[in-house]
Amino acid sequence: MADSPDPADQSACDRTGESGLLPAELRAWMQLLAAAGAIEQQLRSQVKESLGVSHDEFLVLCLLADQPGAALRMSQIAELLGRPKTRLTYQIACLHHADLVTRRSVCGDKRGIEVALTDKARRLLRETSPTLAETVTGAVQHMVDHQQCETLRGLLPDATKTARSDAAV
Repeated sequence: MADSPDPADQSACDRTGESGLLPAELRAWMQLLAAAGAIEQQLRSQVKESLGVSHDEFLVLCLLADQPGAALRMSQIAELLGRPKTRLTYQIACLHHADLVTRRSVCGDKRGIEVALTDKARRLLRETSPTLAETVTGAVQHMVDHQQCETLRGLLPDATKTARSDAAV
């Protein structure tokens, strides 16, 4: 039994991932998820303090703020955020109660509901976005080192080549 490795020795294995079971793309995906989770944790309390909404409600506000038409159907929001429609209904109700969104029926579709930001929400987002963006930037800088950046770039090899060729033009 002297030849069998001690479990403690197994934890000291190569952690670079070079000889791991996962391909580089899956390692990069896992790093991306870990970084996003850590950033979300840092942002969560600041969003609650500055906007008075949950992180999930903040995501809805950001999605609406980034739309050219400034309104989306609830089914589109659920799809874009990957949320169940029942959960989204509750979040929209909370945002509506806080006077941050409006809801209206979609013309010609009895079941369709369109959601848009209120002027109050636009003002709050304008006021708080710079601070929240700084939080995200700081968290990314803290969470992602140079090696992780290179690993993440590996997820987009064609985009990197395109960006380089665009910069050369």
